[in-house]
Amino acid sequence: MERGPGAADVDLPTQYQPANVEGRLYERWVSAGYFTADPGRKPGSPAYSIVIPPPNVTGSLHMGHALDHSIQDTLVRRRRMQGHEVAWVPGMDHAGIATQNVVERELAKEGLSRHDLGREAFVERVWRWKGESGGRILGQMRRLGDSVDWSREAFTMDDARARAVRTIFKRLFDDGLIYRAERIINWCPRCLTALSDIEVEHAERDGELVSIRYSDEVVVATTRAETMLGDTAVAVHPEDERYKHLVGTEIELPLTGRRIPVVADEHVDPEFGTGAVKVTPAHDPNDFEIGRRHALPSISVMDERGVITAHGPFEGLDRFEARPAVVAALREQGRIVKEIRPYEHSVGHCQRCATVVEPRVSLQWFVKVEPLARAAGDAVRDGRTTIHPPEMAPRYFEWVDNMHDWCISRQLWWGHRIPVWYGPDGETACPGPDEEPPAGWTQDGDVLDTWFSSALWPFSTLGWPDRTADLERFYPTSVLVTGYDILFFWVARMMMFGLYAMDGVVPFETIALHGMVRDQNGKKMSKSFGNVVDPLDWIDRYGADATRFTLLRGANPGGDVPVAEDWAQGSRNFCNKLFNATRFALLNGAHTRGAMPAEISTVDAWILSRLQTVIAEVDGHLESYEFAKACETLYHFAWNEVCDWYVELAKVQLADERGDATRRVLGEVLDKLLRLLHPVIPFVTEELWTSLTGAETVVTAAWPVPEDAWADKDAEAVVESLQRLVTEVRRFRADQGLKPGQKVAAALEWGGSPLAHHEEAVRSLLRLTAPGEGFAATASLPVEDAVVRLDTAGAIDVVAERKRLDKDLAAARKEVEQTRKKLGNEAFMAKAPEAVITKNRDRLAQAEADIERLQAQLAVLS
Repeated sequence: MERGPGAADVDLPTQYQPANVEGRLYERWVSAGYFTADPGRKPGSPAYSIVIPPPNVTGSLHMGHALDHSIQDTLVRRRRMQGHEVAWVPGMDHAGIATQNVVERELAKEGLSRHDLGREAFVERVWRWKGESGGRILGQMRRLGDSVDWSREAFTMDDARARAVRTIFKRLFDDGLIYRAERIINWCPRCLTALSDIEVEHAERDGELVSIRYSDEVVVATTRAETMLGDTAVAVHPEDERYKHLVGTEIELPLTGRRIPVVADEHVDPEFGTGAVKVTPAHDPNDFEIGRRHALPSISVMDERGVITAHGPFEGLDRFEARPAVVAALREQGRIVKEIRPYEHSVGHCQRCATVVEPRVSLQWFVKVEPLARAAGDAVRDGRTTIHPPEMAPRYFEWVDNMHDWCISRQLWWGHRIPVWYGPDGETACPGPDEEPPAGWTQDGDVLDTWFSSALWPFSTLGWPDRTADLERFYPTSVLVTGYDILFFWVARMMMFGLYAMDGVVPFETIALHGMVRDQNGKKMSKSFGNVVDPLDWIDRYGADATRFTLLRGANPGGDVPVAEDWAQGSRNFCNKLFNATRFALLNGAHTRGAMPAEISTVDAWILSRLQTVIAEVDGHLESYEFAKACETLYHFAWNEVCDWYVELAKVQLADERGDATRRVLGEVLDKLLRLLHPVIPFVTEELWTSLTGAETVVTAAWPVPEDAWADKDAEAVVESLQRLVTEVRRFRADQGLKPGQKVAAALEWGGSPLAHHEEAVRSLLRLTAPGEGFAATASLPVEDAVVRLDTAGAIDVVAERKRLDKDLAAARKEVEQTRKKLGNEAFMAKAPEAVITKNRDRLAQAEADIERLQAQLAVLS
């Protein structure tokens, strides 16, 4: 490590080791209370709040979480430095189905089921599991550096959230917005519960399309032949001339002997297939709506496990066994019109167990969403909540404007039990959270959908239904950061419940959407693809800062984020570069004490001027959630301008009378740069900033603001000219095969160039020695109004170098001749694919550029 005049003793080790720093710093931050919000503190200051999208209690940190949390932490750390009173509320979701499945698998290892334990004992077992094994992700959040307020940690089933759930359920129930009815819902035959739309994952699957003759004039096609046993009509379009005469008549349903009507319904597409469709209200959501419109009976032909219950030869068969059996029976009767053909279609699967979901008519609890969804749409349309990026807003409107009533009941034991009681004569009561249910009445056995309690998260975590100080200070929350993939589900539900519970006040002012983390080729991360990356592996190998920087450097609003391991290595190198530069600065006496010097060099003025521009650019990018642009700006400023140029130029100044001013400027630049980087890479910046400034922490240090007084375009122009000169000479040296550190004698002729004042710096950067006795220039380089004459006689073999360049020049000329001939051939141009023509044009352009470069190199080898 180079040390010059003014050198100082430095506490920093010679190398940065994240593992030796991160845990220690994080615990110090928490102990000092830097992350703890106080609604009564700084009453005149703005408030800033984020509630973390609660991860499942069964989960662990994956790359999607790491991206989501890195974005949120960047936002809250910056606001904290800007003087806002910041509340970032952590917590977890009880994850009904997922958690129940985990505990049931544990019981199965003991040869037990939940029914062996009974409901009360099973729920106690789940709570015990939650205490012992749940919440691993909270410890992983600490590893990542999340500056959350741990004193406000919440859980969707703790007492405070349970009270909020009971309160809003009671209000919705009393307002007629919660009702119980038989409707068709998503049903998992393995988990034996209703599912929300977000718990159903759709995938394209190969199926078989069967065409069945129902009568002489009616043929229908289906991929689910087994459900025909529950058909209660055939539907056609009202304007379809082929079937108008059949509407209102009846035909016999094959295999059953039942007669069913032919009905006219505009839902039917007359262009699809034969234009006639089977209607099975109990087993298809579209058919269910047709059935309601035409008062058709609903016949369920399978039980909750997907086993056929219809009387006859198919009774007792699993639904997938029944399908070929029904087709075989139809073939025997000559009802199969054409051979079965492959048909790819979308099939829903249970998110938790991958079982094919069954549409099923069931008695369930629902939220009447129409007035709630309308309010959620209006809040975005009138600007109370802004969706970022704005091009995502139409997708939000598409969802809330067409939302179906929400099935909120689940046939589980783990979750918020539906707070409705039934009397001995069928009476129903919904007592509030502070009321006792009628004695002797029985509570509903179902629990609420997990999304019901998480929809209250933005205000239940702040103390609602009480009017707490937190609620008054931090609601509405400032921003919701989440992936675009749950925009329709969780976000819309929070908007609906927030507006309803908080008298029309939105739950968040901004919805900032990001994409999915993908591999470097843009492919979705999946265990089956073998491309899943565990962020904890990267944190162990490269540090939390490198992991965060890699993710944020690819985070464009609404866009997916590709990552690769070599990018994480590059981010680690960036942290190391920053560490080494700061350590060098400290060893050479850089500091932040006292006022800035009144007189500074052009180089010092240049870096201070560039710093002001960077502060403004980074500020603008972060305000518009352009994290990738902010990171790119900071990366190039830190690596290229500060480390590669300014530090190198400063070495010259540190050794002369300009040294004291440069030490102060170097300290100032690193001080502000580390503050700007802190929200993104908090650990290494804390370690370096406290060493540089001697202050307690950068966590609460003031966020930099541009100072117009330091803007100096003249200084920028001079140093940019110097950079061009140095870059051009370096390029020449590299072309001639000179090693970067190899010293070469040179004469510098400045003419009227202002760079004459920087000759010492130019010689230092280019490793140029003064011309001595016997100096004879072998190359002359005119650049930036100056001429650099180099004596390379002792450094390179000029004859061999000319020979090499002549050979390369001849090859380039031959390439130009051949490609021009090909592109001038009319037959070739008429027949060749456009891609081949483009490739040849590119080759011609490259060869012409090579000729120009080689001729220039030969010209300077005088």
